[in-house]
Amino acid sequence: MSSSKLIVGCLATLGLTGLTFAQEDASHEAIAKRLAPVGELCLEGQDCGTSASSTGGGDTGSGGSGGGDIDGAAIYDAVCMACHDTGVANAPKIGDTEAWSQRLEKGTDTLYTHVIEGFNAMPPKGGDPSLSDAEVKAAVDYLLDESQ
Repeated sequence: MSSSKLIVGCLATLGLTGLTFAQEDASHEAIAKRLAPVGELCLEGQDCGTSASSTGGGDTGSGGSGGGDIDGAAIYDAVCMACHDTGVANAPKIGDTEAWSQRLEKGTDTLYTHVIEGFNAMPPKGGDPSLSDAEVKAAVDYLLDESQ
């Protein structure tokens, strides 16, 4: 009877040790992922695998809507919703026609600029500097569409 307890104890220890090593591997992978570079620097004239740098068409942040193929609703849900669903720091709530009409009196270009550069309590790009200007504009367009 004692030998069977010994075998069960050894197997349990072996199983727990294996789980510990598996967790350490997952932890190392998670750390490596968090430390990975967010992007690469590509200077004009270098072959960086995309045509965006050679066409010069990148995101200038000027002009009309940021829409296109960008999902403004998804960006809103990921970045903007925390403040604009609840009205944190006097953020105008989605669907509040009066609050948004006051902001639209200054024009959509001014609104885009305020969102991209930050204004009053709102941080630039809603606190997510990884967003492109076009993504920010798409989120603003979504918010405006839902608030009219």
